[in-house]
Amino acid sequence: MAIVPISIYGDKILRQKALPVKEVSDDLIRKIKNMFDTMRNANGIGFAANQAGYRESIFVLDLEGADGYEKFKPIVMINPKIILQSDEKSFKEEGCLSLPNLHANVLRSDIIKVSYMDTDEKEVEIEAGDLLARVILHEYDHLIGKMIPDRVAEDVKTKLSAELANIMNREVEIEYPITEG
Repeated sequence: MAIVPISIYGDKILRQKALPVKEVSDDLIRKIKNMFDTMRNANGIGFAANQAGYRESIFVLDLEGADGYEKFKPIVMINPKIILQSDEKSFKEEGCLSLPNLHANVLRSDIIKVSYMDTDEKEVEIEAGDLLARVILHEYDHLIGKMIPDRVAEDVKTKLSAELANIMNREVEIEYPITEG
């Protein structure tokens, strides 16, 4: 398919709420394939539609390269809804293809339950823990217009402000194509 430029911090589309998908069309399948190609080209493990410049409520996951997930089958989540989050939470470092070279510890639930539609238009519900739960929550945040800086304490965000400005101004070295801004 195609590798598309990745939207980065400061691009308006990353702050817009995703639009629900009504049907899985050929055009939507093409977009999903582009999302997988783009994510893999950038060595990502999760990728939301708005990061590819699309408005649909979709994200893709492929954790196969992560420790303990060698047999992971890629997932496409269409119109996902988080239906349960455990009270047990932990901080873990996260990165984001839309925040190149930036990492921060983010507090997230350890176990979640999510429902979504698959590409066959079937409703699916899964429970996820550990890395899978974290990646789902991270990508779901993109669909509601949130990013890592929205999930950290003000003092951490202040410490990240110079890096965020560099990203917005496209003054970072990146190994993958990004939007022109």
